[in-house]
Amino acid sequence: MPKISIIIPMYGVEKYLRRCLDSVQNQTFKDWQAICVDDGSPDKSGEIAEEYASRDKRFVVVHKKNGGLSDARNFGMKYAKGKYIMYLDSDDFIHPQTMEIAYSLAEKNKSDIVSFTYDRFYRPQLMVRHVLHLDTDNVVPFGIKKKYNIDKIKTRTTDDVFEYATERAHNRFNPNRKWLIKHCQVWKNMYRKTLIDDTPFIKGILFEDFPWWSAIMLKNPRVTIAPLPLYFYIPNFGGIVLSAKQLRIMQSLCTGIKYAYKLYSEKASQYQMAKWTENFLWYFINWAFRKLKYFKSDEEIKVAKQEFIEMNKLGIFDNVPNQWYELREQIYAFIGK
Repeated sequence: MPKISIIIPMYGVEKYLRRCLDSVQNQTFKDWQAICVDDGSPDKSGEIAEEYASRDKRFVVVHKKNGGLSDARNFGMKYAKGKYIMYLDSDDFIHPQTMEIAYSLAEKNKSDIVSFTYDRFYRPQLMVRHVLHLDTDNVVPFGIKKKYNIDKIKTRTTDDVFEYATERAHNRFNPNRKWLIKHCQVWKNMYRKTLIDDTPFIKGILFEDFPWWSAIMLKNPRVTIAPLPLYFYIPNFGGIVLSAKQLRIMQSLCTGIKYAYKLYSEKASQYQMAKWTENFLWYFINWAFRKLKYFKSDEEIKVAKQEFIEMNKLGIFDNVPNQWYELREQIYAFIGK
């Protein structure tokens, strides 16, 4: 049985896929299983993955009808046999020591999650080059060449993920700033499989990471934080988020907010609810509400208003941190409360 299963959904990524799969194959840690989920891709992504699987049995390729990113991740979990789970988007890639570091820290600290981060310079560099019409395909990030001594990696292990996980911006004088788990992308963590087995992603929405991560935090996982840039995030300018209509983005955000709020209302302690409301909830409410500026038709505005009316009925706007009071008043004015 492999120690790590890494789930790689694929759709329209033949341009990037070899780099992604090479980064898995070149890991210094060898006991892994890569589950490549062909989500009905219209290009040669499935064929490319099959080529890798024919040469290396650690690659497992499964094919399915297109159902979106969440559905592909859920489907991949059916084939996962590892003690730990990682997620890798097929247009991205990882540092050669990613698995070695994550597994070592998880075992050493008996952690349910090992959290790392992404290279903060590589993606902006590619975006600038794209704007200037320069080559972006052959740019090698400097950080991928760094060799880490695992025994010297500074980490922090906590049984209170709510103290460190956040969407908030913290100034540079905050003593915990280095250790914050910023944002909720699922691909910058490794998870114990038993922790996430019963928590599927919501099918059919964008930004599915937020409600899923919110649910995982509620399980009180033991987390080791290693703020190393082990993930290389590629701006796919034709990707699902950048090409999506703003109304769908808004509806997806509202679906995630309602799902997570109901979950926290039923299961969270007072402390968990307060920290989640302060560090996550209102940031996503703000994001959803700011989408209104893109809506032109009366029908779009009507749909948006109904979403916010439903959230109000659930009591989502009842408790508001001081910094978001003005936003709540704007929402109330929009829905006519």
